[in-house]
Amino acid sequence: MHRNSNFEKLIAAGVRGLQPYVPGKPIEELERELGISESLKLASNENPLGPPESALAAIREHLHEVALYPDGCGYALKQALGVHHDVDPAQITLGNGSNDILVLLAEAFLTSAVNAVYDQHSFVVYRLAVQSTGAQARVAPSNPTNHRQPLGHDLDAISALIDAQSRLVFLANPNNPTGTWCNEDELRSFVAGVPTETIIVLDEAYAEYVVDPAYPHTFGWIDEFPNLVVTRTFSKIYGLAGLRVGYSISHPDVAEVLNRVRQPFNVNTLAQIGAIAALQDAAHVEMARKMNTEELRVLSNGLKSFGLEVIPSMGNFVLVNMGQSAANIYNALLQAGIIVRPVANYGLPNYLRITVGLPEQNQRLLAELKNILAQTN
Repeated sequence: MHRNSNFEKLIAAGVRGLQPYVPGKPIEELERELGISESLKLASNENPLGPPESALAAIREHLHEVALYPDGCGYALKQALGVHHDVDPAQITLGNGSNDILVLLAEAFLTSAVNAVYDQHSFVVYRLAVQSTGAQARVAPSNPTNHRQPLGHDLDAISALIDAQSRLVFLANPNNPTGTWCNEDELRSFVAGVPTETIIVLDEAYAEYVVDPAYPHTFGWIDEFPNLVVTRTFSKIYGLAGLRVGYSISHPDVAEVLNRVRQPFNVNTLAQIGAIAALQDAAHVEMARKMNTEELRVLSNGLKSFGLEVIPSMGNFVLVNMGQSAANIYNALLQAGIIVRPVANYGLPNYLRITVGLPEQNQRLLAELKNILAQTN
């Protein structure tokens, strides 16, 4: 028998009120609960095409290496990324997904004596990373729903919260869960106005999906703005979400600081091998981007045809206003074997975030949702 314990009083102040990150519901869990099969997951913004075959072949070729520790420095992957983005490998920090980089930044630069700034409807991990350090969170209001980028980042509102104690500013471009984005002129003006003592964390997890020519290419800004850190991931368009590999590009001095707190061997051997191969498979990336562009249009138009408000997106997902509490719609879709993402934890209880799937998956989603809405209206 376990003795009664009171560990709560022992917990660090920043962790005491922390709630764990809740991922999208796994297919296996849904099918186990409902006793169904052939379920569809459109909840976590994964690439429905999966990884390129070249990445899978490279992984298979190196399976025998799993008995050995990975290259803790990630030399080969950093070299490949350096060539791909035309940056010095010394600027690159590897992470167990880009989520890892976000946490490393918080660990390295935040204390209870400083603050961090982010948007109210931005990636929930920003809030979790800040809260765990005990730093003050300064949360900027998002754009109103009638803005050209509804519920997206209000850069003026974010700027207004930055002061001498601000160490990190988190921005996602495109933003998750809204899919909204900032163009080059407005983002560059914002970055230029941030004090050099404040690090700007630019989360570009969905950048490879963007087709807008006004979307900024920010890696080239780091020489001018050494307080800029750009994060990317292999979990989205590259189809390697299960391997957990991401990275940041920053001033080398910032990368050196991140390596002080980075866990040894945080990116495993197969993740490094798969990422190198995926990075070099431009044809697969282009195919995924082209399909997403078309199916994003199809899915958005289908949702609008039901009278629903769809937020414009440059990611591989859409945020849709159900016009009512979205919980019942979410649960009804689960009963139909379709997993989407409720976003009440982002302060958006009437919205669902839906990943863009394959054409047949999107059509199944639209057909099931049409039936559900007919029964609830």
